[in-house]
Amino acid sequence: MTETAQDVPKKEEKELGTGLPIPRFFTVPGSNPLDEQEYDVRTAKIANPDGSVVFQMDQVEVPKSWSQLATDIAASKYFRKAGVPGRGHEYSARQLVYRVAHSLRRAGEELGGYFATRQDADAFEAELSYLLINQHVAFNSPVWFNCGLYQEYGTEGSGGNFFWDPKTDTMQKTKNAYEHPQCSACFIQAVEDDLMSIYDLVKNEARIFKYGSGTGTNFSKIRGKQEKLSGGGYSSGLMSFLEVFDKGAGATKSGGTTRRAAKMVCLDMDHPEIVNFVEWKSREEKKAHALIDSGWPADFNGEAYKTVAGQNSNNSVRIPDEFMRAYLNGGTWNTRLRTTGEVLDTYDAREMMDKIAHAAWACADPGVQFDTTINDWQTVPNTDRIN
Repeated sequence: MTETAQDVPKKEEKELGTGLPIPRFFTVPGSNPLDEQEYDVRTAKIANPDGSVVFQMDQVEVPKSWSQLATDIAASKYFRKAGVPGRGHEYSARQLVYRVAHSLRRAGEELGGYFATRQDADAFEAELSYLLINQHVAFNSPVWFNCGLYQEYGTEGSGGNFFWDPKTDTMQKTKNAYEHPQCSACFIQAVEDDLMSIYDLVKNEARIFKYGSGTGTNFSKIRGKQEKLSGGGYSSGLMSFLEVFDKGAGATKSGGTTRRAAKMVCLDMDHPEIVNFVEWKSREEKKAHALIDSGWPADFNGEAYKTVAGQNSNNSVRIPDEFMRAYLNGGTWNTRLRTTGEVLDTYDAREMMDKIAHAAWACADPGVQFDTTINDWQTVPNTDRIN
């Protein structure tokens, strides 16, 4: 591959930094790809099936090449709605793309080691702006929600999350939400068989949902309703706590918009409440159908589905090879108490797989994750198993 003159920084430019040279493919120095677009001014609107308006913004500026759907999504979900100089809110795709691309470029310059020269930083911002405004690539939602709000508009908000401080090489707690924004889409969180751990996870999920990200947890450590508590009596059980998490996710508008919280729940096949978990959403679906048959609206966001549990998470079961062998060979499968490891119940493996398949047919959950294969293939087995 032949290098061109613009691909190789000049000798004196190399001395400005130790970062990467950024070649240009779609842009040329001195031009701004955001100024080269032809723009339309439109109305963005999100409506319910009955025609009632959920969101509307007039005088929205987007490239002519954008569809109306792209316009509606960007305006309703990603434009900042408060604290923006001028109109008080973002109204243009040009603002949105500049906020993200310019803030990432500034971060690269301030942290150091990313760009070989200032010209390479210019190229990075221009090329990224071109790709974004022309819809060749797109970031995940938390980037659009959060990146650049502090840098461009001085938006602060409450703190509480953590960030890596390069000056001290330590993790620090944020003093405001957007100076070190939450830009990752998905978080994996652990939970222990302890009441305070469970409610700490509720709080941490809310914080992640608030800024537009999703969370996933394997809940298999939590004891089943069949197991005793240290103070006497029996646990209220995993499913009772999952209903709490479900309601919390339903109450949180992710990123402060109309987007639903993204939540994943996993459970190992040997958990004492695995059958209830597998059938949870399909059982609740029957309740919703009964309400719909009684005249309640069938809309997923309507009262029928709002009344029933389990609608705010994607559920999966972790299936090991041992279960698959029992299924294929007509064997049995044991569930085990979390507190002692003793066998609790014994099931026909094929009947259990039938329950999984029927539930997935009825309501699309649970999904299946092949636990043994995932851990056989993982690249960092000395760190921990993938749960």
